[in-house]
Formats: sequence, C-alpha cells, structure tokens
Amino acid sequence: MRQVITLNHLLLGILVVAIWGSNFVVIKVALDSFPPLLMAALRFATATLPAIFFFKRPPVPWRNLAGYGLLIGGGQFSLLYLAMRSQISPGLASLVVQAQVLFTVGLAVLLEGERVRLFQLVAAALAVAGFAVIGLHTDGSTTWLGIVMVLGSGLCWALGNLVGRHAGRVNMVAYMVWTSAFSVPPLVVLTLLTEGSPARLWHTIQAAPLLAWGAILWQSMANTILGYGLWAWLLVRYDAATVTPLALLVPVFGMASSVALLGEPFPAWKGSAMLLVMAGLSLNVLWPRLRKRLQLSKK
Repeated sequence: MRQVITLNHLLLGILVVAIWGSNFVVIKVALDSFPPLLMAALRFATATLPAIFFFKRPPVPWRNLAGYGLLIGGGQFSLLYLAMRSQISPGLASLVVQAQVLFTVGLAVLLEGERVRLFQLVAAALAVAGFAVIGLHTDGSTTWLGIVMVLGSGLCWALGNLVGRHAGRVNMVAYMVWTSAFSVPPLVVLTLLTEGSPARLWHTIQAAPLLAWGAILWQSMANTILGYGLWAWLLVRYDAATVTPLALLVPVFGMASSVALLGEPFPAWKGSAMLLVMAGLSLNVLWPRLRKRLQLSKK
C-alpha cells in the first residue's frame, strides 16, 4: 500500500469527512419534520432497501451483523437524534460524539486487555477538559441532558467499533447495508411505543416535505453508502495511518457547517472547547504514527 496520498485522493477523503461532518446540519433539518426515532427508522430503512438486494451478505456471523446494527441504529443514532431535537446544537453534537474515540480505547483496555499508554491518558484529559468547558456553558440550545445523551451515543458507537473490529476486513458498504437491516425493527418498535399511534406516524410521513425526505436520503445514501464506500476504497489503496487521520476533520466540518448554514453562535468558549477536544483526539490518533517515524529516522 502507498503511504503518500495523491492530491485527487486527498480531496476525495476530505469530501467524505465533509459529508460526515455536514450531516449534523442535515439531521437538524430532518428533525423539523420527523420525530427522532421515526427519523432513525426511516434512515436505516432507506439504507437497507433496495441496496440489500444488490450487496451480498458479508461473510461474518449473523450475531455480528445484529450486534452492530443494534448498537449503531438502536443506540448511537437514536440517542443522537433524541438529543439533537432540542437538547444540543448540531455543531456541539458533532464535537461531543467524538468521545467515541476515547470510549473505544477505554473499552479495548477493559474488555480486550490492551495496555493503556501515557499519551492516551493525556489525550483523554485534554478531551475531558473540552467537554467540561461545554458543560459549564449550557444554555437554551445545549443542556446537560443533551451532553449526556450524546456521550451515550458515542459509547454505543465505541461498542459498535469493537463489534465491527471482529468482522475483519469485509466490504464496508455491504456491512453497513446488512447491519442497517437489524437497526430497523427495534427502532420501529420504539417509535410505536413512544412517538404516537401508527395513524399519526403515517400522517407525519405523508405530510413531510421533499426537503425532509432529501435529508433522510442524504443520511442513508450519501452519508452511509457513498461515504463508507469511498472511505473503504481509500483504505484499500493506502495505509490506514495515511487515511484515518482525515476523520479528525469531521467535527471541524460539523461546527463550520452549523455556523454557516444554521447560524449557530460560535463564542470563544466553543472555540476553546473545540481546541481541547481536537487536541486530545489528534494526540490519540497521530502520536503513535509520529513516534514510529521518529524511531525509524534514528535508525
């Protein structure tokens, strides 16, 4: 695999993270027309159909597909959508949910016996300081409940990461399509239990404007199918160490698009919180690669 990425492929990677980051604005647009759990069910239903008829089931156990689908659909996105309805702004949600990186490291230490390293503790301290800054500035657009719910979303994402790791090297697009099928049933049940009668939900679906449906399709097609497809395509051609650091730009695009398109305020404290969290994430992702290069250069 190549380590030096071409300009065209670099731009392709930036396009993917821009799609993922700006998706938080798209989520907010859809939430104006759909209740959160119904919206999650529709998102994963459109990611499943009709794509499941065109992608062969990945060669992984059914329990792996089900576990990932339940954690990502039933856990991560249901909590994220519920929080973003009224408890946290899109820009801050895109930042706080990145706690999944720290949760993933912590779970790997607790459940898989990986050894915690000093740089990981420093990275966690920086990120936690950033989350604390956010918590100290809760207002009408962001509450402690919203922060906790998005942190819970990040925890489900991290658990999903561990399940996905056991799937091995598979077609990521096919994996997302098939796992999405397992997200739909629990989301439909939760929707019926908490968000009204079937008749009321059907009326909501019929009354939704084209913009809201476009937001649903953007999340399922662009964010899931296109985004993960292009990301997997890049990972086949380049070392993971070359591609994965680009994901650090997701909250940058998330915050920038929320400020530009939704008029989300960006006071100094948000900038400070963002710098702290991004410093922690960057240290966690980049330090092992930088240290390896320094060791090689000394030989």
